[in-house]
Amino acid sequence: MTQAERRRYLIETLLLERPQYREIAVPADARAQKDLLRALMNVRAPEPIGDAFLAVQDEYLRAERAAEGIVDGERLPSVPGDARLVLWQGDITSLKVDAIVNAANSALLGCFYPLHGCIDNIIHTRSGIQLRLYCNEMMQRQGHAEETGGAKITPAFNLPCRYVLHTVGPIIDGRVTEKNRAQLASCYRSCLELAVENGCKSVAFCCISTGEFHFPADQAAAIAVETVKRFLHADGDKLRVIFDVFKDSDLQIYRKILGVGEC
Repeated sequence: MTQAERRRYLIETLLLERPQYREIAVPADARAQKDLLRALMNVRAPEPIGDAFLAVQDEYLRAERAAEGIVDGERLPSVPGDARLVLWQGDITSLKVDAIVNAANSALLGCFYPLHGCIDNIIHTRSGIQLRLYCNEMMQRQGHAEETGGAKITPAFNLPCRYVLHTVGPIIDGRVTEKNRAQLASCYRSCLELAVENGCKSVAFCCISTGEFHFPADQAAAIAVETVKRFLHADGDKLRVIFDVFKDSDLQIYRKILGVGEC
């Protein structure tokens, strides 16, 4: 199959799963097809799906990943004075590292809003349907929602990293409390502990809780850096940590905290 044929096969298979989707026409435009495929993956419940679909999906996602480009985390320069810390601006799903961190919600099933811009949506989309299925089985065994400040580790499936660390940050509604600060610090510690337990040598953090959960970016960054430094000093001497930012404003915040000059 060509990449276009794979994409059309995946769309048509997902449309046939629900009677209400069967009148939807597959658009001719490649960009529109990609959006439709992503939307169908976003809204799909964690139900079994055939091996043939997964095989084609995996080929499709890995080809897309290769076309977009993979960034080797080992080649990223460290911050001045600490070889274990890295500041990088870019797409966390493109990083070849041992683990990346997903800012998840307490259900840990990914984002169900079609084409939503949150990191939870992007990670689940590019990892593939298997990630939601795996998370669902894991949460069914747990029997309750994930607590704020906790974390879980899963395979990364079609991402270039080995693992995804899913953590639930605090939701801010009003002023930031000491409890909120402690919960956010717990997110970073929980992920670092899981990374070490699973033999990871590198982990990339997103800006946990600063998007849809409204934690002030400057305060969140200060907590992130302080918590990571304390952990590395005590328990993670061989671990390399990447602070991955997406916004220019977050980049400037982390540059100031880490003492990194303009590139």
